[in-house]
Amino acid sequence: MLKVEVMKVNKSTKRVQLIDGLRGFSLAGIILANMLIFQYGILGESEPKLFGIEGADLAFHSFLFIAVVGSFMPIFAYMFGFGIVKLSDSLQARDLRPKCHLARRFLLLIGIGMLHATFLWEGDILTFYGATGFFLLLFLNRKPKTLLVWSVLLLTVMGAIGMVPVNLEESTAESSSHTRSYIMQSRDVYGSGTYLEIMNFRNHAAMFSEEESSVMLVGILFAPILIAPMFLLGMRAAKRGTFDNPQTMHRTYAQRAAIFIALGLILKAFSVLAPRFFTGTLPGLGLGDLLGGTLLALGYIYAFALLYTTVRRFSLLQNFEAVGKLSLTNYLLQTVICTTIFYGYGLGLFGRAGVFVGAVIVLAVYAVQLWLSPLYLKRFKTGPVEKVLRIWTYLSWKGQPRKPRKDLTLPEERGQAS
Repeated sequence: MLKVEVMKVNKSTKRVQLIDGLRGFSLAGIILANMLIFQYGILGESEPKLFGIEGADLAFHSFLFIAVVGSFMPIFAYMFGFGIVKLSDSLQARDLRPKCHLARRFLLLIGIGMLHATFLWEGDILTFYGATGFFLLLFLNRKPKTLLVWSVLLLTVMGAIGMVPVNLEESTAESSSHTRSYIMQSRDVYGSGTYLEIMNFRNHAAMFSEEESSVMLVGILFAPILIAPMFLLGMRAAKRGTFDNPQTMHRTYAQRAAIFIALGLILKAFSVLAPRFFTGTLPGLGLGDLLGGTLLALGYIYAFALLYTTVRRFSLLQNFEAVGKLSLTNYLLQTVICTTIFYGYGLGLFGRAGVFVGAVIVLAVYAVQLWLSPLYLKRFKTGPVEKVLRIWTYLSWKGQPRKPRKDLTLPEERGQAS
């Protein structure tokens, strides 16, 4: 009996290590993708010519859009869905109400996200994740098969939309005069402005014209549908125990990683490179953005999980795990550090460092997090932002769920019930 309990503990520990590692790994890709926004703005990242990006730097820009951009944030979404189910199971085991606790958690995420977007950076994802969490509550008690069906259905819809023919001449045409004007203003303000000037520009400057705003509103309304499959697949993985015992899943991880990485890279490469080599109207150009990023993210997830099936664990994995345990704190710190590096109130490298050098800079920032996170966890059990989130979720200053309710029935009554 003791041996069985020890085996269960080992499996649970291994699973937690893998999940924490995945979170930490995803933050490496997230900071690399976000570098384009930190340095060129949320609109400027897709307009390299306006910043004089060409040659090798332009090639590296294309590489990032194929291999990184849009393929690491979905990993975070996957782990978000996974975490929802695991937290729900933990609360149910303590005879607590999962949806009530999760709702409080989502509300605080929205609050943190709004502060993040207002005072630091326009690329925040926490507000979106918190709002999406309320939608995911509808699927909390659904069976894994139901989650899979909905995921496949939504991915099919995305694929169908991505197959709509696109006029390459129109898609490669220069952006609107309003967009170009906004990007040029942002280059000046973000590159040399004070903190207050940048915050005022971010919160009040008109990013889109009235016509463009209507189109963007439709896109925002449909955004949850585009990312929902990864949330749902993460929830399904938690219910199915996909990562409970990595050693027995070696072949499955390897097969899925190979298939999804290949499909994702092909679709994304086609969407990024096709406009440079073809003319006229071409179907499937949207598959890279709508479907390729999700498939590539799944491939990365299984490829990373494959590392945990090796007999000898890499010491670097433990550093990834430490970063993952502090994922929310590290995500916000990335914003604080990188905006200070690229914005005018810091080093003022906005639009000046170049794509490759910018990547080196942010990867150096992540390397510091890889080094410091394990050191931090030797002294503290959780990160400061994670601690606040736990306190609010459980309404406890200790950040711990209350103990299960005591069974008040008499011993003989329990015997009769059994």
